Amino acid sequence: MLTEQVERSHVGCRRKVNEDAFLARQDLGLWAVADGVGGHAAGDVASRLVVERLGRAVAEPDVATRMQTARSAIEEANLALWDMARAYRGTMGSTIVALAIADDGYCCLWAGDSRAYLLRDGKLRQLTRDHSLVQQLVDSGDLEPEAAVNHPNANIITRAVGSAASVELDSVQGDIRTGDQFLLASDGLTRLLGEDELAAVQDDDDLELLADRWVETVLARGAPDNFTFVIVRVKAAGANRD
Repeated sequence: MLTEQVERSHVGCRRKVNEDAFLARQDLGLWAVADGVGGHAAGDVASRLVVERLGRAVAEPDVATRMQTARSAIEEANLALWDMARAYRGTMGSTIVALAIADDGYCCLWAGDSRAYLLRDGKLRQLTRDHSLVQQLVDSGDLEPEAAVNHPNANIITRAVGSAASVELDSVQGDIRTGDQFLLASDGLTRLLGEDELAAVQDDDDLELLADRWVETVLARGAPDNFTFVIVRVKAAGANRD
């Protein structure tokens, strides 16, 4: 399985500290985006700790083992953040969305509102479902989906790494095909780029130019938050074995 990747992380136009972090490890078949919980102490420390623990993983032969290794790393990070928060009598937390790819498929883990998308045959599908107050309101029928982005409580999440003694992670998995394009992103990107813009990608697009174009667009729209994204394109599914 061969892939190509590109990643970007930017502080945005209004923040002084970038509380986002990312992991992009083709050698491990593992990618992730973490967003330090806004308004909490040391969000940048929290997000970087999560991706640092993920980066300690070893290369595994199949997607199930890779994802279990990632899950264990996130659980370890959660305990570390929980202990740090208690020691400093504060709160430290981070969202996480992690993607593992191997010849036998993909798997995605997440907690919070950082998202994963799959672009296949020109159709974009959101793989994750936000753990947020706004999403709960949408699910209950109390809020129209179109009103979610600009809701005053859009930044309130209901799940994060480090916010409790244990972390609950959701997961989704599936097959991979040549040409599949995965996107992992913090909400600083997904609030300013619509799904139609995220889907307007051609198979032959240069990923570096695409990433630069997205950065320019988000900054032109004011970038009120940090934004981070990782794009992974499958060049040849099953072309080689780990």
